[in-house]
Amino acid sequence: MPSLLGPFVRSRLGATLLVVWLLLDGFTCDGSEHAATSTLPSSFTDLFPHFLVEPEDEFIVKNKPVTLTCRSTPATQIYFKCNGEWVHQDDHLIERSVDPNTVLPVMQVTIEITRQQVEKVFGLDEYWCQCVAWSTTGTQKSQKAYIRIAYLRKNFEEEPQGKEVALDQEVLLRCHPPEGVPQAEVEWQRNEDVIDPASDPNFFITADHNLVIKKARLADTGNYTCVAKNIVARRKSTSATVLVYVDGGWSEWSKWSACGADCSMWRTRECTQPTPGTGGKDCQGLDIQSLNCTSEQCPQTVSGAEDVALYVGMVAVALCLTLLLIVVVLVYRRKKEGLDADVADSSILTTGFQPMGIKPSKPGVWVPRPRRLPHCKNSHLLTIQPDLTTTTTSYQGTLRSRHEGTGKFSMSNGPLLDPLPNGSHTLHNGKLNQDHAEFVSRLTTQTYFKTLPRDIANASYGTFNFLGGRLTIPNTGISLLIPPEAIPRGKIYEIYLTVQRREDLRLPLAGCQTLLSPVVSCGPPGVVLSRPVILSMDHCSDACLDNWAVRLKKQNYDGAWEDVLLMGEEPVAEPYYCQLEAETCRLFAEQLGTFALVGESLHMGAAKRLRLVLFSDAYCSTLEYNIRVYCMDDTQDVFKEVMEMERQLGGRLIDEPHVLLFKDSYHNLRLSIHDMPQAHWRSKLLAGYQEIPFYHIWNGSQRYLHCTFTLERLSLSTCELTCQLCVWQVEGEGQTFSLDFNIAKDTRALDSEFMLMDSSSTALAGPSAFQIPYLIRQKICSSLDAPCPNGADWRMLAQRLKLERHMSFFASKASPTSVILDLWEAQHFHSGNINQLATVMADIGKQEAMIFLVSDGEC
Repeated sequence: MPSLLGPFVRSRLGATLLVVWLLLDGFTCDGSEHAATSTLPSSFTDLFPHFLVEPEDEFIVKNKPVTLTCRSTPATQIYFKCNGEWVHQDDHLIERSVDPNTVLPVMQVTIEITRQQVEKVFGLDEYWCQCVAWSTTGTQKSQKAYIRIAYLRKNFEEEPQGKEVALDQEVLLRCHPPEGVPQAEVEWQRNEDVIDPASDPNFFITADHNLVIKKARLADTGNYTCVAKNIVARRKSTSATVLVYVDGGWSEWSKWSACGADCSMWRTRECTQPTPGTGGKDCQGLDIQSLNCTSEQCPQTVSGAEDVALYVGMVAVALCLTLLLIVVVLVYRRKKEGLDADVADSSILTTGFQPMGIKPSKPGVWVPRPRRLPHCKNSHLLTIQPDLTTTTTSYQGTLRSRHEGTGKFSMSNGPLLDPLPNGSHTLHNGKLNQDHAEFVSRLTTQTYFKTLPRDIANASYGTFNFLGGRLTIPNTGISLLIPPEAIPRGKIYEIYLTVQRREDLRLPLAGCQTLLSPVVSCGPPGVVLSRPVILSMDHCSDACLDNWAVRLKKQNYDGAWEDVLLMGEEPVAEPYYCQLEAETCRLFAEQLGTFALVGESLHMGAAKRLRLVLFSDAYCSTLEYNIRVYCMDDTQDVFKEVMEMERQLGGRLIDEPHVLLFKDSYHNLRLSIHDMPQAHWRSKLLAGYQEIPFYHIWNGSQRYLHCTFTLERLSLSTCELTCQLCVWQVEGEGQTFSLDFNIAKDTRALDSEFMLMDSSSTALAGPSAFQIPYLIRQKICSSLDAPCPNGADWRMLAQRLKLERHMSFFASKASPTSVILDLWEAQHFHSGNINQLATVMADIGKQEAMIFLVSDGEC
């Protein structure tokens, strides 16, 4: 019928004929066939129909159908159209009435939509229905109503993770509810009680359903659950335990006690403000202090003859102390004379290189040898290992250079060793004593070394003076360069360098923050430095500062962490400055301490580098065979730790490590294994893949994570294994390992190529720690520090070395050239080619470059 109305509603005449036709039709046609049709009085024939009720969006819950309603006035007929097709008139339920206010006829039509009808629609985005109303004047269409099948999946896309936080620290608990229609509403519970941010403003629920605790309180300790619900179901996440801990603080000191019989008084304080709780740290420092009283305050307990004995004893003690002081002064002056003559020898400060002949010397007589250029292998000046527990070391006999070949240049104006009586010599250059245990034992007797870690396998120690030196922790990428003149003349410092285990520290991270570097300590803190040292350590960011806000954090004396600089916005006058390279951070520090790099992603394009490493058992005698996949920050210190652990487990490396960019997209990391020969192998993994939650990787609280794939061979004679092992971030980047090896014969187990065997000394002092000889360095600085009109000064050196981004920092230093050379030394200790630096000097036009030109064959 609707198709017949078109010709009649286009004119007034057509409208009149339509009414007549409808009247005749109403008398001659069966009412059941045209149930949605009625007639209108002639007074209402000029009105268009309008809707009093239009169909609304509906959701089908389980198998319960939904009802759509349409009401219009005045209307001669109403029909529903669903997904472009007319609904059969028998499916319409019609009700007629009269509007008491307007006396217009009202028609209401309802239909039911079942789940089967919606599910039958294929290839369409959504199922929709619309009603159309007719009058003698024209037609009107209602709004579209969309009918969807409601559901709520069981698994959360991201669940909250438990964490330990300090008092007053901000806490972020993430929650991404399960997929559902309609979209699930989210509420949070603590210990099964609903959290209402309106009644407790310390809580805040973000637009993406995350819970923020603005300042953690002790009462906030508990189990937190994310609850998602819609009209279909209600889902609960796994509970995340939040533990709020309190580090202890010291109370104020008590008043000094009265002077006791031992002529001393004391005062105390207690660890009660606050008292450490829920796993917090105990107070650091002393809880009792004593002080000698003045003579007037001491109790007078002797008199008479006893006074005489007391005075005699005091005089005897004073005489002994005087004699002892005289002996100490004499010994000190003798040692100082030997030290000054050796360390401040003018031969390494004021003289040049002059050719000279070398002749054999008699036993017991030291003969100068030509200094080897530092870029040659094993270029330490001397083979003697000094005992650094004393200022100088005595050596009886002849001292010679390590290399017997004659060099092009030699020191012409005095040795680096000063003769001492009895044919001995003092030594202040070369490798340092490596007795770490003895070194730590001495350091920890001093108050500022009380917290020095005892993990000597991941530490380096040495004694240094104004000539500087270098500390290195092998196979970690961590080193400390102490430039010449960084330690004031006349001072000798015992310095340590160590990498901290992250589980030993609580580095506060919030929001999108993540740990990008190892936690490195160098000390002792508080030593006076004349110029900055350079601490080098790996980082695992994508090195794109547009994606990150990278902060350097330093641990203060109370154990708390504080921000000391924001990368890219370093004030040049501050005691810290950073250069972020592709994989390494160089920190210029005028103060020693404990440091770490923390990154906060600015958007989801920020990525961390993960190193993926595969291990298996070196020997397998059973049907089961395990492949372990490690996912770790791409830093050398973590890789070293995993390699050492696998070596102890008897593991072997079965493929080269791969690097994966892991983005801050909240998506998890998945691992799966494919393409195994089914006739010989099968996987015991029940699911199609394994998964590591996003937060476990991003927060960096664990140094490494791993998954194990347990395979089973169907026969002990099966030894050949081929498969594909895939690691990828959901909706992100992935890596594939193609494995093809013999589990019984393959011997690729922890070879030196992947162990990065670093045989260099952990501690070097004096000239042997540097590529550039001290004298040449001084001449370069004096030549380039002064501004040159044509630009042939330190600025051109920085440009040639691609360091122009740091011009402002260099310019703030008394000797910009020396700082540039310090950075070059830190970057090129293992791989530096001093001839390349000579070429740069030649390009600048400086004649000092000629003193570099020594071929490897002459070294």
